[in-house]
Amino acid sequence: MPGVLIGLAVLAFWLYSLFDVITTPDEESRNLPKILWVLIVVLVPLVGSVFWLLLGRPTRSRPFQLPGRSATDRGEAPRGPDDDPDFLRDLDRRLRDDD
Repeated sequence: MPGVLIGLAVLAFWLYSLFDVITTPDEESRNLPKILWVLIVVLVPLVGSVFWLLLGRPTRSRPFQLPGRSATDRGEAPRGPDDDPDFLRDLDRRLRDDD
């Protein structure tokens, strides 16, 4: 049973590293081109994953961005209906009409 748990942990670590390599932009990978990092992580799973995290992963964390949007294109934050005075007026009017 402990062998199965260790195997699952290694598999999860390998999948995390592989996904991280694939989603990292080409220009942000360190020391080697991205395609070589993918090959290293795929061909030498555990050691390649450790090497990726120590030597290849970008040093700074990048903020999450939706595809097609720049970091400066944020716009106004969505508002809830209880923050909209027009909605509250209409709700009040409808509640008074129901009585």
